[in-house]
Amino acid sequence: MLEAKLSEAGTLKKLLDAIKELVTDANFECNEEGIVLQAMDNSHVALVSVKFVAPAFKRYRCDRPMPLGVNLASLTKVLKCAKDDDICTLKAGDDADVLNLVYEAKNSDRIAEYDMKLMDIDADTLNIPETEYDARVTMPSAEFTRIVRDLSLLGESVRIEVSKEGVRFASDGEAANGSVLLRQTDGAHSSGGTIKPKAEEGKNDDEDDEGEGSSSKKAKVKREKNDDDVEMDEEEKNDEEGEGEFKPGSDEEGEEEQQDDDEEDEEGTSKKRKKKAKETKPSKKAKTSKKKTDDDDDASGVSIEMNQHVALTFSLKYLVNFSKSASLSNKVQLMMSNDIPLLVAYDFRQGHIHYYLAPKIGDD
Repeated sequence: MLEAKLSEAGTLKKLLDAIKELVTDANFECNEEGIVLQAMDNSHVALVSVKFVAPAFKRYRCDRPMPLGVNLASLTKVLKCAKDDDICTLKAGDDADVLNLVYEAKNSDRIAEYDMKLMDIDADTLNIPETEYDARVTMPSAEFTRIVRDLSLLGESVRIEVSKEGVRFASDGEAANGSVLLRQTDGAHSSGGTIKPKAEEGKNDDEDDEGEGSSSKKAKVKREKNDDDVEMDEEEKNDEEGEGEFKPGSDEEGEEEQQDDDEEDEEGTSKKRKKKAKETKPSKKAKTSKKKTDDDDDASGVSIEMNQHVALTFSLKYLVNFSKSASLSNKVQLMMSNDIPLLVAYDFRQGHIHYYLAPKIGDD
């Protein structure tokens, strides 16, 4: 008995859209650890490995290991009947020949149920050996998608080269040639790579700005103080002239009134200074938010780890298909070693999808 409940059907829809052009029929191997799919394309050049871990489901139950042979085109059609935010439940009994899909709407009482016929697919599960790669490039998946799509307009192949300069994508076509170089982003994480992030810039500029800001504040406070002193002198002068013309009370009463006026002037000056200090606070917050934004940009930049120079040529047709997984993750990892298949890895919250692509040799 299998029961797997996903919080959003959109995740499964995006996954199938990414692999349906590479794989026609495949087995979803279900066990207590989760659901795994491994399949090769018809030309045996690319391998797709997908894994949904059991904790990623809202509810997961698999009594015994069982394969679910499905036609991906048919499953895609059935999933189109679900909204992206619908709760999707996959059900299959022991030795069942039907996969049951239930879609539950989150904001209504609508429940849709579909049955899809399963297939008997003879396919051996491939054991993918653990490989130590010479180069690893982590970059935004949207940037990778743009590069391979742009270069696919020029030629059929792309040469990916990882060196101290950065990672370069180059394509030679009959009518035009093109290349894209990505250098490691300042502040991007790099462990053990020969390409190190550049020194942080703008730190001294921030300190200078803060120094200038503090000096300007002092100048403003001093200027206000001088203006207040001038106003106080004029008021005292007017009071003295007024005393010469008209004296409503005794000299002691006049002195008390003068002291009260001085205290009121001092209170007004202190209020102005406090108000000015409050007005300067938002600028500090703006600087802090700006620094946080810069940190976020660095986190989404390009990170390169390299043990030695690597340069391989691959088919752009497959890389364009791989890039469709960008809807699942905003990061992509390219792992390369000379004469070893390229690993293109997308990790998302529910699991991962890995693509393995054999390099081109000579004129192949």
